[in-house]
Amino acid sequence: MEQNKRFLVSTAPHIFAKDTTAVLMLDVIAALMPTVAAGIWLFGWSAARVILICVVSSVGFEFLWQVLLKKPITVNDLSAVVTGIILALTMPANAPWWMLVVGSAVAIVLVKQMFGGIGDNFVNPAATARAVLLASWPALMSGGAYTAPMDAVSSATPLAIFGRTAEAAASAAPSTLDMFIGRIPGCIGEVSKIAILLGLLYLLIRKTITWHIPVTMIGSFMLFTWLFGGDPLQGVLMGSVLFGAVFMATDYVTCPMTHKGQLIFAGGAGLMIALIRAFGGYPEGTMYAILLMNVLTPLIDRMTRGRIYGEVKARA
Repeated sequence: MEQNKRFLVSTAPHIFAKDTTAVLMLDVIAALMPTVAAGIWLFGWSAARVILICVVSSVGFEFLWQVLLKKPITVNDLSAVVTGIILALTMPANAPWWMLVVGSAVAIVLVKQMFGGIGDNFVNPAATARAVLLASWPALMSGGAYTAPMDAVSSATPLAIFGRTAEAAASAAPSTLDMFIGRIPGCIGEVSKIAILLGLLYLLIRKTITWHIPVTMIGSFMLFTWLFGGDPLQGVLMGSVLFGAVFMATDYVTCPMTHKGQLIFAGGAGLMIALIRAFGGYPEGTMYAILLMNVLTPLIDRMTRGRIYGEVKARA
């Protein structure tokens, strides 16, 4: 019987990945932990409240949807947990609970489950939820208060400062060290760049992602920011571009499959963010840039797919 198993014939695929979806999601969760810890340290327990509500409501919506529609229960793959954490980290620490629940419903029900569940959504669920919330309640999404270990500060966000004149920005901007550590106003997960970089390093070591999207997206953003007359380093240290490049643009489902396609995807996202910041009326454009490139992903995949072995190119 053992000998006969070698000759079993089945349909493709014949090679299976050793890492399941749950294992990959665990790697992403582990990579997010430095950012989660930094957010709670900087913003206090209100940040933990936001993360808990987003995770519980995301898992709850996925479970209820699958139960009501009599679909297989997939909450144990941890993808809803990852969506909840990422959504929470893009929110201000003082966000009301009902807005977090609405965002989770948009991410899980509208973007993910209505299109068939994990692997079938064509845009990033957390990025879409943030964009919907920002368009619906812009005042509530622009929380600028943060709590540091020794004090509490409420002030303009660094990106608001970035949009002023050069003289005003130079006098009001926080130091490079403060922006790198995270002692600045902003959303929970975007402020501490050192925590995000630790997560990126973990994902690269584990080979959960490759360098192509985060490095190209950040590099193209810095290049075009410099060409448009901005400060590339300050541009990266302000706002959510680094968080988006590491944890949102690298989403397996909504980014191109080939390395060439990923370079085009990331380069386009970096250009869009630089354009929005330099010439748009809104100081931050990371989520919109990622969503636009998500929509273009099928076209990029079609343009960059390799030729099948033995395929004869059709004549015009």
